Amino acid sequence: MIKLIIKKFIKNYQAVTERDVREKYSVLAGVLGIICNLFLFGLKIFIGWSVNSIAVISDAFNNLSDTGTAFVTIIGAKLSNKRADRGHPYGHGRLEYVSTLIVSFLIIHVGVDMISKSFKKIINPDQVSMSVTMLIILALSLGVKVWMYSYNMYISKSINSAVLKAAAIDSKNDVIATSAVIAASYAGQFFPSIPVDGIVGLLVAILIIKTGFGIATETVNSLLGASPDHELVKKLKAEIIETEGIIGVHDLLVHDYGPGRVIASVHAEVPDDADVVKIHEVIDYTEKRIASELGIELVIHMDPVSVDCEATNAIKNEISLIAREVHPEFTIHDFRMTDGEQNVNLIFDLVTPCDLKDDERDRLAAEVVNRIKEEDSRYSVVINIDIDYLGN
Repeated sequence: MIKLIIKKFIKNYQAVTERDVREKYSVLAGVLGIICNLFLFGLKIFIGWSVNSIAVISDAFNNLSDTGTAFVTIIGAKLSNKRADRGHPYGHGRLEYVSTLIVSFLIIHVGVDMISKSFKKIINPDQVSMSVTMLIILALSLGVKVWMYSYNMYISKSINSAVLKAAAIDSKNDVIATSAVIAASYAGQFFPSIPVDGIVGLLVAILIIKTGFGIATETVNSLLGASPDHELVKKLKAEIIETEGIIGVHDLLVHDYGPGRVIASVHAEVPDDADVVKIHEVIDYTEKRIASELGIELVIHMDPVSVDCEATNAIKNEISLIAREVHPEFTIHDFRMTDGEQNVNLIFDLVTPCDLKDDERDRLAAEVVNRIKEEDSRYSVVINIDIDYLGN
């Protein structure tokens, strides 16, 4: 159904990487969220007051807060799509993360309010009346929330939207919460002396708060600059390596300025005897191809390396083996050698994992140097230590 709605209201709906199309997807999801949640709020508040159920009333106000979430989704989509300006040369894409953070705060607020009401209900319990009509209407609301989860998740994946993913998770929790309400209303008929309604309301509140904190944590990580998706890094490196003339990559950095606004830089190793003009054309073509296929603005730095000198390659392989023996995650790149009778300079970058402590990294790097010198006393080793944050 959501695919038919998308085709009906969004022109050029297949161009999900275009900012204007992406905005229309978010606005459509927000409008649908407002309509569905207002309908559920009115339905559940009527039922809750009719049967005197705090759990149903709490669930109704949770739906009302979801309406606020939908408004935030729409506003966030509009603001994050603003063009880059002098003050924000990389655009306003991260405003979507701010919108997601606001959504998480709204969710937490509702959960805290529900805890207060549930405690009061536990202390002063009231009998919850039960009817077939109530069960049918609540069951119908489950269907609405399942559909909302489905379309929010579908759109969030289609346009890589954090705020719509949060809305989808919230809808899934609503399904769980409403199911718990139905179970509590039914159980309360058999255990009238136990404040089942208040207890279930409390459990639902805890679930909502937990969800809010989870979304907030993930969003703060994005705002702070969390590591990019491992599959994206893997695919990006593979796309570069497959390019003719590029024999290796290292020092890949990926900066996320909001969905669809990713900037990356990488060092590409090329043969040192290659034609400079030809290699420049290859790199320029690769940057444009990556932008077209992956939507990433990539800058490639060219690193010439020796590939035909057997002596250099043999020593490089020997040092690579030594580095891995010292630590299995150590690698080297940008290897250069100046050969002499009494002294041989070996210059290279040693790539180390980011989770090593500074003193441990220094100790292991010194061990690499000592192991290399043990191979030949003429070796003079110059190491530049790189820290790998992406698993390069």
